[in-house]
Order: sequence, then structure tokens, then C-alpha cells
Amino acid sequence: MLIEKVKSAGIAHNSYFIGSNNEAAVIDPRRDCDVYLDIARANNMRITHIFETHRNEDYVIGSQELASLSGAEIYHGAQLDFAYGRSAFHGDEFRIGELELTVIETPGHTEESLSVVAREKPGSEPLMVFTGDALLAGDAGRTDFYGPDNRTRMSTLLYESIFEKILPLGDGVIVCPAHGAGSVCGTNIADREYTTIGFEKTANPLLGMTRDEFIRAKSTEHHYYPPYFRKMEELNKNGAPRLRHLPEPMALSAADVEQLRSGIVQMIDIRSVTGFAGAHIPGSLSLPREILPVYAGWLIRYEDPIVLIDDYNHGLHEIVSALIRLGYDNVIGYLANGFPAWFRSGGAIASVGLLDAVGAHEKIRSGSPFILDVRAIEAWETVGHIPGARHVYLGELPDRIAEIPAAGEIIVYCDAGFKGNAAASLLEKAGHDHVWNLLGGMGAWQQAGFSVEQ
Repeated sequence: MLIEKVKSAGIAHNSYFIGSNNEAAVIDPRRDCDVYLDIARANNMRITHIFETHRNEDYVIGSQELASLSGAEIYHGAQLDFAYGRSAFHGDEFRIGELELTVIETPGHTEESLSVVAREKPGSEPLMVFTGDALLAGDAGRTDFYGPDNRTRMSTLLYESIFEKILPLGDGVIVCPAHGAGSVCGTNIADREYTTIGFEKTANPLLGMTRDEFIRAKSTEHHYYPPYFRKMEELNKNGAPRLRHLPEPMALSAADVEQLRSGIVQMIDIRSVTGFAGAHIPGSLSLPREILPVYAGWLIRYEDPIVLIDDYNHGLHEIVSALIRLGYDNVIGYLANGFPAWFRSGGAIASVGLLDAVGAHEKIRSGSPFILDVRAIEAWETVGHIPGARHVYLGELPDRIAEIPAAGEIIVYCDAGFKGNAAASLLEKAGHDHVWNLLGGMGAWQQAGFSVEQ
């Protein structure tokens, strides 16, 4: 038997390749799917089955892409009218070489969610279970996708799926969830690569709750709902366009970029916080590599083409892959020879002010800047905030720019400085001239020993 986890950074997505003899199945494949074909080729296996544990909300599923390249059949939950593939029902069994895969319907995260139980041989004890977003390491999937009126119903379904269908499989069964720590599909997903049902019983706080406690906890969680989720739901129900291979963005000269600036092209600057702050193309959006997979879906439009701005254009493949996984098929090019080509051409530049914690404290003490906190609400509530700050989450800032004073200085901060830089670039583009990013964010402020307001 062969089992390999394929991780997609940024969105913390896990997919799985499982095979026996010369046959294999892939569970929850990503859209850039050559990795599964490479594994199959290296192990003389043929991918015959593809399983989707649920309609994903945070990335474009690669099932159709992989099926078109491998000839495999696609299976997903029966409680949603997918435009492709076949429905799988509770108790359905599939042979993959000597392996037996059994479907169990585990609704709660979504109505059509299912899990897949793997046995080494037909009739043997369960070895592992691919739980999708039903049971996660240290957590369970969010239950808010059907609106506030359905949260109790979905939380009840999730409780029954976990406690009545997954946990009875046995303490030694390996749990293979579709997401890891950092995913938006859970609240407190643990940062551990592997887990078992038995370990989750001891370490997952949700599994120590009563039925009523579990339902109450899940139905009252706070979650953000990024606008790109709607796009993902549409593509994952009706099917995404075929790629065949990753698009190759064009190398654009500084003159090309200057010409494009007058149109509707989105200039996405993926350089470091300090690089962007020092100098950048006016009107560009700062999305450092570290946060691009998480915030692209909040801040980048689907309808307008994208041009990437970097220093040396190393690793652009990873950036394009991250955008493709979110359904952005519109990356048309990148600035050839990096940002140095721009300033050598005499192109206009802008900058964002940077402050260390001491500088920010002094500016607040001696003046009256508007202090903007763009962290998630959980950090605002649990860690505290700089006294006098106003909270607007980064993902919601484009729709709430009008709440920011038009005149005067603005100090923006986040956890470490990355989101703060993105916010500063949005404010600059909206016409705010005196924006400062607190480099190091709330962490630097606390390390300097300055007061925090709860």
C-alpha cells in the first residue's frame, strides 16, 4: 500500500494519494494536479478513482482536471446536484488493488459531506479515514455556510457524523483531514501532521463535550466569509475550466507595465513589506508572498487581469499556482527583470511610511493619528489592542474605506506587519497620503512594553 499526503501551502489544504498494486485513488485533489500523476508514474500506478469529500469553499477542486488527464471516475456526496461526476452513498464500497474504500456520509460542514474509510483488505479493520472537513486535528469543520437559521441544524448533523459514524471506527484509526492549521474551514485547527481517533478523543476539546455543548459551541463560532467563497462554490458545483497546464505569464517591459497602468489591470506587488514600503508602483497592491494565498480572495478581483511585481521573479510558479487554486486564471504577466527595471526606466514611484514600536508610540503621544487595527476580530478581543485604535479587518477594508478619515495621519497595524502593509497600500490607492505601517505589528508593540487595551 502507498499513501502520500500532498499539502498546498497558504490555504493549508491536504489531499491524498492512496494506492495498492497498480491502482490508486486521489482524495480532494488540487487544481494543479501534475503532482498526483508524478506519484502514479513513479510507482507504476494508474489513478482510477477520485473522491471529493465535499464541495470546497476555499479552493478550486482539481477533480475534473485530474480526471481528464487520468481517465479516473469522480465521486462525491449525493446531497448536492453536481454538474459532473457520480454520486456516492453511505456504504458504497470500492476496490483499489487490494484496498477497500468505504463511503460514509458525514454531513455537518456541508450537507453532502462524506468521509472515506480505508481498509488494507476487504472486511479487515479500518486503517484510516479521510474525513474532509468533518473531523480536523483539534477541531471540527465550521457549520455556518447555510446561514444563521441553519447553524444549529448543521452543528447537530456534524455532532452525529463525528460521534455516531467516525469515532466508532476505532481509536487506532488514522485521521486524514482535508485541512491543517491555518485553514479558514476551522477555528482552532491543531498544527500536527498526523493524528488518530484515539488521540483526538484526548486532545480535541470538542470531543469532550456533551451533545448540547458541542452544538452550542459550533453554532456560535465566529467565522469570516470571504467573497471568493461564492466563486469557489460555483466552480466546485458546476465545474472549473480545464487548464491542461499552468499558464505562463508574459514577461512585460517597464513600458508595457506603464501602458497597462492606465487600464483596469491589477498590479500585485509580492515583494517584502520593507521593499514595497521603500518604493513601489503607484496604485499597486501589496500582497507579500507570505499572505497572498490567504488574502488574494479578499482583495483581488476575478474580472480584471493581474500583473505580478517582484524584485527578481524567483518562484513565480508558486505564486501562479496559489492563484490558480483560487480560480484566478487571469495572471497575464510579470514585470521583467523585477522592480529595478521599473525605477531604471524612470517610472513613477510611491512609498509607505514605516514605524517601529517606539516611533509609533511617540507619534501617538505627540499627535492624534487615526490608529487602524486590521487583525482578525479574535486577536482584537483576546490579545487586546493599542489604546484608541479602530478595528476594521483587512479583508473587509475595501468595502469600509469610507469609515477612515479622509485627512490626517493614519497608523495601521496587524500581528506582524504583512497585513498592515496590504492595508496601507489599499489606503494609499484610495487617496490617503499620510499612512504609516507599524512594522512588527502588535507583537512589536507588546515587546516594547507599551500599554494594551482590552
